[in-house]
Amino acid sequence: MQPMKRWIHHTAAVAMFLAAAVAQAAGIVGTTFPPGFPVIEDTSLAKPVIGFGAAGPVTHTPVILLHGNNDTPFPTACNPYGAIQALAQYLADHGYGTSELWALGYQGDQCDLGADPTLRSRIAHTNAANVPDLRRFVRAVLAFTGAKQVDIVGHSLGVTLAREWIREDEAQPMVRRLVAIDGPNHGIINCSPDPANYWQLPALGGFTPSSDICQEVGSPDTPFLRLLNGPGGSSETEGPTRVLVIRNADASFVYFPVQDGLLAPVPAVDSFGKPTDFSRSASLRGAREIPLTGQGAYDPFLHTSHLGILNSPQTWQATLEFLREGPQ
Repeated sequence: MQPMKRWIHHTAAVAMFLAAAVAQAAGIVGTTFPPGFPVIEDTSLAKPVIGFGAAGPVTHTPVILLHGNNDTPFPTACNPYGAIQALAQYLADHGYGTSELWALGYQGDQCDLGADPTLRSRIAHTNAANVPDLRRFVRAVLAFTGAKQVDIVGHSLGVTLAREWIREDEAQPMVRRLVAIDGPNHGIINCSPDPANYWQLPALGGFTPSSDICQEVGSPDTPFLRLLNGPGGSSETEGPTRVLVIRNADASFVYFPVQDGLLAPVPAVDSFGKPTDFSRSASLRGAREIPLTGQGAYDPFLHTSHLGILNSPQTWQATLEFLREGPQ
């Protein structure tokens, strides 16, 4: 039986390799890492990170794509979104090789949320907990591709995750460009102690003021965001990295106290119970900025602007144009 099992495993591995090669040749962004890419263990989950990338020539600066909280780099059995993959496919359709497009899934496939929804706001989903995963992933991509720099495209929590890694490692010279899509740079609206903040319910994630996520981004005045942004925003875009902010200007359920698709609004109050305007949370001092409206049209499930903006043709085109500007 042992030789038969080995033959079956070998045959399956060959089939997977051939399928990946065919997809790469066709310019299709996949759901795996290429042979020879190191296995990176998720620091919080104690199992390999998920994501995608491919082997092949590299002529553009490699792009690392980072999803937001409670999302994945591609759709999974437990998460129908994963729109980072669609953005990557748009880049592949417009001149990028699949070998230049990489994504890190730093929270797994999200299947653990079914048993405990409060994981959405707990330590494994924080910026701080996932910086080690991103640090090792960037280094692995640089080593695998032979590139000297990367570009990063982040959505929501992926924005502050990238910024925190850059801050901790003083990695500005390693990051040529950063596209920051609707990121919680100055906090989120979902963490207040106000009784009308339904996100506090355990079934909806348990975003209470004391939860780990809210300790980080529940207010513009959390220790995490004060350190990340610097006094008066002095550290928001310092260094050689060029930054483009793409944000919602009319609705976003993590920033605006207005209806966002199927999601009802919550009061504009921070985690300390202080009335706070989060509507410009995604902005970064010194960055180029593109404000968009009507992005809920691109969220096929909840019709929200915060999720729709990642799946938006306007976002995709602006990202491509920004990454292509100037010498590669």
